[in-house]
Amino acid sequence: MSIEVRDLLKQYGEQKAVNLVSFTVGKGEIVGFLGPNGAGKSTTMKMITGYLLPDKGNVRVCGIDVSTDPLSAKRKIGYLPETNPHYPDMYVREYLSFVAGVHKVSDSKNAVEKVIALTGLTPESKKKVGQLSKGYKQRVGLAAALIHDPEVLILDEPTSGLDPNQIIEIRNVIKEQGLSKTVLFSSHILQEVEAVCDRVIIIHKGNLVADDTLANLRNTKQGEQVVTIRFSETIDASLLNNIHPVQSISCQDENTWRLSTTDPDAVRKQVLSIAVQHQFNILSLQTGQNSLEEVFRELTTAKR
Repeated sequence: MSIEVRDLLKQYGEQKAVNLVSFTVGKGEIVGFLGPNGAGKSTTMKMITGYLLPDKGNVRVCGIDVSTDPLSAKRKIGYLPETNPHYPDMYVREYLSFVAGVHKVSDSKNAVEKVIALTGLTPESKKKVGQLSKGYKQRVGLAAALIHDPEVLILDEPTSGLDPNQIIEIRNVIKEQGLSKTVLFSSHILQEVEAVCDRVIIIHKGNLVADDTLANLRNTKQGEQVVTIRFSETIDASLLNNIHPVQSISCQDENTWRLSTTDPDAVRKQVLSIAVQHQFNILSLQTGQNSLEEVFRELTTAKR
């Protein structure tokens, strides 16, 4: 395994920022690392990269124990932290050359040009880092993480500050890197995670609450699916409460309802019958899986 996390604990006073979290990530995997603000994502990433020591547990990167041999482990890691620090008075190429020198890259000039092209920095490469927009500063941080061609990429909010076109470009970079590297990245943009990842790890209040493929997470409720109905009229919830088999009903707005069920065909038939009986107009009637957003909300709003 490229990343092995075992029983990680980080405590500040009585608060457990990370509470005995364990997971592994293999080569060629792109894994989304999700959780609400303050859940412990960044703290876990800092411990994986060796920037923060755990109070208990251990991390191995490419078989190297991060606590006992941090320098060897860091050589294997490309890290884009949430804060994305820079030297604002250095030019883009100058800064990346400096980072390449820190990593003792043999052909630093070629490495710099390669990551500039890869991350789409060419139009802004002659500017000082401090003159760049937030989105291009983020690209510089990603280029710095890639400069030494690491085996493992740890990316904390890599698309922060990017516009929609830039997000697609960086998404493609991450996908490409995932063909040969291990990628663990956090994001608050769940659509990005769905577009890039096959597997998701979710933590909440320092505890690991999910570690599974996207497909399995969407079907966590024993094959439940969601029937979404939009009426032209505002209807009373009591008309839908007697539909079977329905596990839960939620109102998205005054005209749109979501019904979770294990038998969507039966539910659709009953909805149509209600509409005919009460002369309601159905604008749309759709069946689908739970979205990642719905799974995320359920796992991170429950009392734990």
